Amino acid sequence: MSTMSRNKAQTDGLHVPLLNSQANKETEGDMTMTVLGCGTLGIAILSGILTSLSSVSSTEPSPSSSGTATPSAQQEDNLPSRVPSRFIACVTRDASAKRVKTALSSHLSSVTILQNENLKGVQQADVILLGCKPKNLKDGILREPGMREALEGKLVISILAGTSIKSLEENVYGPEAPTDKDPFAEGQCRFVRVMPNTASLIRSSMTVIADSTPPLSISQSSLVTWIFSRIGRVVNLPPYMMDAATALCGSGPAFFALMLEAMADGAVAMGLPRAEAQKMAAQTMKGTAEMVLAGQHPALLREQVCTPGGCTAGGLQVLEDGKVRASVATGVRTASVAASRLGRGEQGVNGPR
Repeated sequence: MSTMSRNKAQTDGLHVPLLNSQANKETEGDMTMTVLGCGTLGIAILSGILTSLSSVSSTEPSPSSSGTATPSAQQEDNLPSRVPSRFIACVTRDASAKRVKTALSSHLSSVTILQNENLKGVQQADVILLGCKPKNLKDGILREPGMREALEGKLVISILAGTSIKSLEENVYGPEAPTDKDPFAEGQCRFVRVMPNTASLIRSSMTVIADSTPPLSISQSSLVTWIFSRIGRVVNLPPYMMDAATALCGSGPAFFALMLEAMADGAVAMGLPRAEAQKMAAQTMKGTAEMVLAGQHPALLREQVCTPGGCTAGGLQVLEDGKVRASVATGVRTASVAASRLGRGEQGVNGPR
């Protein structure tokens, strides 16, 4: 995408470029989103959004098109006036660029891949998704010369595990970073903390959006919700809960995959073919999850299946004797602490305790 000269304006607190005559020929909803540090999660999010956009005849949001985009009902309310239709993926290594190109091969007409050109990617963006590792923040990914100016007046969505808004602001602006003031009013960018998970790739993510202080404007809030509603369900929580949310939703797919694998292993040991055992375990886990999402309490569901003196009761007793419940809960707590330490730039967070 060529660099165009832009005059800056703000509409309801969201940076909106005043496009030149050529760009004015494009749709009013045109917006560019840059993924800064486009790794596994960044690719998953881009893939989910692009798949959602390609499933409708127009990239402009409308009541008729949004109904097919996501299982979440949140998409029906507060639709943003502008949504991303062009995307930039910023990476550092050749292997990463090839990975993005392969993963998004069916959407390359809407995606530009930039290698070691983070500043250019931010300059051309209207909204930025910060998807690098927390240690890259400490290494200065947002302190590159010219980056501070490129970020001015723009919305920056951070998916960095364990990294608070205060840390992000201080990384860019130092001690003068605003606290409870509107960053846009101070001539700065606006950070938002979000935690999706890898199921974004199949548009089944559980995404947590941290409440902001001061609150986001309607346009900002609706845009963030729209982006992550394209790839699954969305909830809002206070910032102090984000490390626990990272452990539950961010690390959760790995925990569930381990349990699914263990169940399939048990079935294989009793004679089931591996492929069938894995499919059966996955569908059983999915069906159970859908029942809980429909309102069934896990404890009541467990009791309904557990006939007195039956095989389920015997299996559950072995799991309880093996402290499976306590081990899983402790795993989530440990991941939560590790997420917090990673956000502070610590290394070896999973070392001996």
